[in-house]
Amino acid sequence: MKTEATARLLVLAAVVAAAGCGYTTRSTLDPKYQTIAVSAFHSLSKEYGLQAALTTAVIRQFVNDGRLEVVTPDRADLLLEGVLLDYRLKGLTFDQDDEVTQFMCVVAAGARLTDQATNEVIWEDQALAGETTFYTRASGQSSDRLRGNAEVILPTVRSFSSEEENRGASEALEQLASDIFYRVIEPW
Repeated sequence: MKTEATARLLVLAAVVAAAGCGYTTRSTLDPKYQTIAVSAFHSLSKEYGLQAALTTAVIRQFVNDGRLEVVTPDRADLLLEGVLLDYRLKGLTFDQDDEVTQFMCVVAAGARLTDQATNEVIWEDQALAGETTFYTRASGQSSDRLRGNAEVILPTVRSFSSEEENRGASEALEQLASDIFYRVIEPW
C-alpha cells in the first residue's frame, strides 16, 4: 500500500514538474525579426569616449548571441538607437583621512527600438543604467580580483586617469549593454 501511494505521489510530482512555471529559454521577440542595426550611441555626458565603448559592447552582445544578425540600417528589420545620458561616481567607503577607497560607478542611457518596416517604436526607455563598484587602492591587487571577476575579460575604457576607474566604467558599460540586449530580445 505504501509503495503504491509513494508511486502515485512520484507520478503527481513528475506531472507538476513537467507542467513547469511557464519559463522558456526561447526569445519572446517576434520571429519576423531576423536582423538589427545598432546606431552609434550619442553622448550627452561630459565624459568622452564612453559612447563608442557602449556601442561596441551592445553590438558584441548581439553577435555573441546570434539570434539577430547585426547588419546596416538599410538591411535591418529593427533599428536600435541610443544616447548615453550620464556618468556618475559616488563614494561608498572612506579611509581614516576621509579619502574614498571604494566608488560606485553608474552609467545612464536611453534607448529606442524601432520596426524598420512600419516605423513603429517597439519600446523606448530613458532610464537604463549599468553600475558597478571599484576600489581605488587595494594592497597590490586589482579591483577585479577583489570582486572575483578576474576571469571576465572586458575591453577597458581608457578615458580616466586611474586603471581602477577605467575598469569600473568598462564593467558598468558591459552591464548596461547586457540590459539593452535583453530588453531587445525579451521586450516584455
